[in-house]
Amino acid sequence: MIFRNHKAVLSVLIATALTGAVVTDAFAQSRSSERGNRGGKQAKAEVLYPNATREEPKEKASAKMGKQLQKLIDNYNEQKFPETLEVAREILGNSASNNYDKSLAAQLASQAAYQTDDTPGAIGYLKQAIELNGLDNNGHYQSMVMLGQLQLQEDQTAEGLATLDKYFAESKSNKPEELIAKGQALYQLQRYQEAIPVLQQAIAASPEPKDNWNQLLMAALSEAGQTGEAVKTAEALAAKNPNDKKAQLNLANMYMQADQMPKAAEVMGKLRSSGQLTEEREYKQLYSIYANTENKEKDVIAVINEGLQKGILKPDYQVYLALAQSYYYSDQVPQAIEAWQKAAPLSKDGETYLNLARVLHAEGRVPEAKKAAQEALAKGVKNQADAKKIINLK
Repeated sequence: MIFRNHKAVLSVLIATALTGAVVTDAFAQSRSSERGNRGGKQAKAEVLYPNATREEPKEKASAKMGKQLQKLIDNYNEQKFPETLEVAREILGNSASNNYDKSLAAQLASQAAYQTDDTPGAIGYLKQAIELNGLDNNGHYQSMVMLGQLQLQEDQTAEGLATLDKYFAESKSNKPEELIAKGQALYQLQRYQEAIPVLQQAIAASPEPKDNWNQLLMAALSEAGQTGEAVKTAEALAAKNPNDKKAQLNLANMYMQADQMPKAAEVMGKLRSSGQLTEEREYKQLYSIYANTENKEKDVIAVINEGLQKGILKPDYQVYLALAQSYYYSDQVPQAIEAWQKAAPLSKDGETYLNLARVLHAEGRVPEAKKAAQEALAKGVKNQADAKKIINLK
């Protein structure tokens, strides 16, 4: 399923968490306060979690660790990540460090570890930053949401979901990107009924929800047995965005999943007639829809021949097999034989050759039937007796 990969969603979220601005501002404010604000009032960092339930700790940076903390921050801002980790470990191991010092060190160590592709290390430092409980709400909750996202990225789905549950409960955040991460985790745990309202909330809260968010919601609805609701969602999106090809393709997919093939064919047919089908998978989807709809053999033939002529469809086994079957069932036997002759050499076994031999025999083309039966035996068939009967025809 396309939703197995969390990284597409998480990469943006982690990037927003990987900023030293909030923690450095907090440290700068503390240092400025100690100096009596000689340079004027220090601008306060934006409060990211105004409704948070957590009471911010009063403890600030200790005087003894001021130089070390500044060195830590400078190294991080200069993207000297190994040096950042080295200073962070010194602060964490120093008995003179208070909880704020250690929390800040752990937070920046987590970010430095992530930047050096040490995700397990980043997770460990984030847990430490949260447990020490020394950061302001901005830093504390940014660490918590990043921890949850990294846990999901590492397929620690249950742990990541628990972390995000705690994050949402305490921070009262309703950021759509974060809600999507939670919805995706619930989906991965097959808790579809719980995922649906979270995904709906995220989509409603976003001015421009991503296409894969809507796909995830429709998949959750479908998996939860709410196929009708999934179709309604797809129809609403398609109606809202009539010129959006992706929205129309999503609608066709939902019609297919709901076994409403005529409706799926109608949507895809309109895209074809307007010249919007440009990819192989789209042509394959359309001829597959027609192949699963009664009395649409001529449409299958038209779509396949058009796709081959445009060079969009590759002349492979499945294409020629679908073409052969559609010709055959629309009583165009010579054309069916020609398509089977192209499909048979591309088959992994001799079954297609054997079917070709049977059709050739029925058409009175015995020499060709014998040759096809011999090819069938050479490639391997389950029913060798049938092939041998054709070979032994007089």
